Amino acid sequence: MRRQRVPNFVAGLIGVLVIFVICWLVFGGPIPFAGNGFQLKAVYTSETELHLASPVRIAGVNVGTVTGIKHIGGDSPATLVTMSIEGKGLPIHADATTNIRPRLFLEGNYYINLQPGTPEAPALSSGATLSSPHNSGPVQLDRVLSALNSNTRANLQTLVQGLGSTLNQVPTAAQDASQDPSQRGLTAGQSLNQSLKYSANAFKASAIVDQALLGERPHDLSGAVAGTEKVFSGLAADQGRLSGLVTTFNSTMRALANRQQDLSDTIALLPGTLEATNSALGPLQASFAPTQRFAAEILPGVKQTGPTIAAGLPWLAQTQALVSKDDLGGLLTYLTPAIQDTGTTVVSLKQLLHGSGQLAVCFTHTILPTGNERISDPPLTTGLQDYQELFQSAVGLASATQDFDGNGRYVRSTTGGGSTLVHTAAAKLNGPIYGDAVLAPLGVRPTIAGSAPPINRTALCGKQAVPDLNAAQTGAGP
Repeated sequence: MRRQRVPNFVAGLIGVLVIFVICWLVFGGPIPFAGNGFQLKAVYTSETELHLASPVRIAGVNVGTVTGIKHIGGDSPATLVTMSIEGKGLPIHADATTNIRPRLFLEGNYYINLQPGTPEAPALSSGATLSSPHNSGPVQLDRVLSALNSNTRANLQTLVQGLGSTLNQVPTAAQDASQDPSQRGLTAGQSLNQSLKYSANAFKASAIVDQALLGERPHDLSGAVAGTEKVFSGLAADQGRLSGLVTTFNSTMRALANRQQDLSDTIALLPGTLEATNSALGPLQASFAPTQRFAAEILPGVKQTGPTIAAGLPWLAQTQALVSKDDLGGLLTYLTPAIQDTGTTVVSLKQLLHGSGQLAVCFTHTILPTGNERISDPPLTTGLQDYQELFQSAVGLASATQDFDGNGRYVRSTTGGGSTLVHTAAAKLNGPIYGDAVLAPLGVRPTIAGSAPPINRTALCGKQAVPDLNAAQTGAGP
């Protein structure tokens, strides 16, 4: 039996349908009846140059594809990109980031490089959206070239020319005076070439530093990288402030360019400063060991500071209660009038003490030495000190008074009864008075001068000379 031939119209329709399906699948159309998987969305503020089916990679491994691209924001180039992520790319955390990278050198297809975030951040659910601060677009070559306008190119030429003239400029004698002797007479380029002989040690030191940057424990470097990523994410989140930072940096560089001579003088002083710093590092390194020992010895005392403060707090509480108004504070209120009167008393006491001091000086310098003298008065010399004779005469006077109260003999002066004629000086009216005495009068010590000596009330007793009692003259008897 002969098979019936398919009409040309039907065959053409089937061919068109097959071609449509192939194009649909090639250009990223969804497969019917297939699951959508994990959906992740990301917002980009610039042109993405992505297309449907562009790969999504984590550490160079394909984990998904771009399934949707939608422009948002009207005239803004902002784009919402939808990605389908396979199970091997999960989980994705809230601090995940994406950036668009080229698959070929300079130009070509692009892919999304996905950083799934840190385990500490919560995991995202399907359909979540990463905001623009978490995402960055590609830098197109035409955008780089468009930034190089005529003014920028002229500034770049000026920069290169200035750098060349700076490297090839021969220093003056004044500039050479502050340079290291090995660098005098050389241009900056020649000095830079000579510095290359130190590069081996510098690279060695850099290798040590790079080794130290790896950290002491696992994940130290990854932690530092994660922290740096957060810093730059924060900078990218506020583009206004970032542009302000660039503008401020430009102003700073312009200010440095306007002070080229000062900057050159500063750079010329750097070698000496570095030499002095290098020589100071040795003593500084030597001081670390005593500092460490001191820290180790003071550590027990520091540990006891907390318990000491804790023990002192109750004492402070009791002290606060003691000085409160109910205790010492109230007592101070009652003591205030007495303290105020104490000031006046202190003034009077000061005057009393001053007078007492002068009296004490008078006794020690004048009165006591005078009382300690011995009067020589033959034939009645007793050999006793003056103050002793004074006390004995007081006793004699006390005993003599008994003759007047009936307890002793009657004491009186008589002028008769003797063979010795005595007389007084001539009186104004009757002349001298005569009498008989049993014994001749001894005379008077000291001689009566007829008037009292003058008294100087301004002279201090303590500054007077000690009187010489034996220098007094004895007057003749009547």
